[in-house]
Amino acid sequence: MTFVVSPEGDTQKISTIEQAFYWLRRKWPVTDHNRDFALDRIDAAMNCLVTVEDARKAFLSAARSAGFMPGGIARPDSGHSQQMT
Repeated sequence: MTFVVSPEGDTQKISTIEQAFYWLRRKWPVTDHNRDFALDRIDAAMNCLVTVEDARKAFLSAARSAGFMPGGIARPDSGHSQQMT
């Protein structure tokens, strides 16, 4: 998945479970239930307690709730795109 992370169009590709875990813990724009659930699912997947697909779905849900949308739709509160591909 690739996210646009700045108004200038800088992107960040998240391609590993470790990157997803880091971004959720350190760089995520919102703290909500979806983020917390994704962190739990990713941690569980890293410990072979749930599937990586379960963790991915939780991460995508957290991305949507944070305003990351497919196609670069702008977040209403930021005025810039955060793209998820």
